[in-house]
Amino acid sequence: MRYFDYLTDEEINAIFYSPPEAFHKDSSKEIVSYALGAVLYMPATKENIVKDIIHKKNTGMVSMVMCLEDAIGDKAVREAEEKVCENLNALSMAVKDGRIDYKNIPFIFLRVRDADQMLRIADKIGEKLSFLTGFVFPKFSWKNGENFFKSLKNINTILGIKLYGMPILETSDILYKETRMASLKGIRNILDEYEELVLNIRLGATDFSSFFGLRRGYDMTIYDISIIRDCIVDILNYFTRVDKDYVVSAPVWEYFSSGDRVLKPQLRTTPFEKTYGQEGIEVRRELLNAYLDGLIREVLLDKANGFIGKTIIHPSHITPVQALYVISHEEYMDALSIIKNNDGLVGVMKSQYENKMNEIKPHLNWAKKILKKSKIYGVYHEGENFTSLLTKKTHL
Repeated sequence: MRYFDYLTDEEINAIFYSPPEAFHKDSSKEIVSYALGAVLYMPATKENIVKDIIHKKNTGMVSMVMCLEDAIGDKAVREAEEKVCENLNALSMAVKDGRIDYKNIPFIFLRVRDADQMLRIADKIGEKLSFLTGFVFPKFSWKNGENFFKSLKNINTILGIKLYGMPILETSDILYKETRMASLKGIRNILDEYEELVLNIRLGATDFSSFFGLRRGYDMTIYDISIIRDCIVDILNYFTRVDKDYVVSAPVWEYFSSGDRVLKPQLRTTPFEKTYGQEGIEVRRELLNAYLDGLIREVLLDKANGFIGKTIIHPSHITPVQALYVISHEEYMDALSIIKNNDGLVGVMKSQYENKMNEIKPHLNWAKKILKKSKIYGVYHEGENFTSLLTKKTHL
């Protein structure tokens, strides 16, 4: 797989100073954890999942989750489990028939209800479970977390495969202030024990909001909901420190169609008009009509706060999210300079863009992350930005 592989070579050369590099589900854990990008959720009962994968129906999709939990009615669980087995069998046949290359299979995760369901599916499907990249563990807490990871470890051992776990933090004991720190500490202890199996930590902001009867509108980001923002801050503080830097993925943006706008659109006209003129203005209008300007604003805040990747629930979100994860030319030059000059001879220097000072020690960890992401998502040419990918209208 490679990000933005739907672009022509000419488009790649025009947009990217350094193009994205290839990776696949058997790449190192470090690469995969950073490479999930926009993770598309869908009910496990959805029709044509494998067919859509083979024909790349969802342009640019790199990661997906088949959900057996909240997206499935309680009476449809057994049917959904059978559908999962059918899909993995169909994917296996597609690889054997040459209809899809194994290395082009997207990262596929299965969101299970509990550890028992995970074991039950593993018993049914056996080694074909290896077409998954891992499992998503909902409502993960210090109470059930050990059972999830112990079961996952057993599956890997018995089948001789390597699947990862992605816990979702979304329970009331994490949100409520009086129990939060003890809960996060208990979760951290479990994740540290099974660190080699922990791919991402994900946040269930929708479940968090439900405990207070809240739901953000399309003119608000999750950071505008103070009680959720307060919890997010503590989760990031606990899990993204450089001493043991877990990858934490940003919560879902729920909207994908238009409605009655209350507040002024947040998406500035300048980046679109300056580079692409009238075509850029038209693309901006399409984004506003689809209410993706709120998503774009939220992703920018996600990145500023240290999140890597985002849960999405509609294919129209794929390109906007992933376009924003491409590294800017300025960031890349700064990161290269910091790494290059980390030799103990200098402590600070003017940036190549001559608009800031780069300090070696304080900015070193940031620079390492930038270079890591640059290999996965690529680097824009000077003067190019996320609008360069959004103006490819066929992919909106």
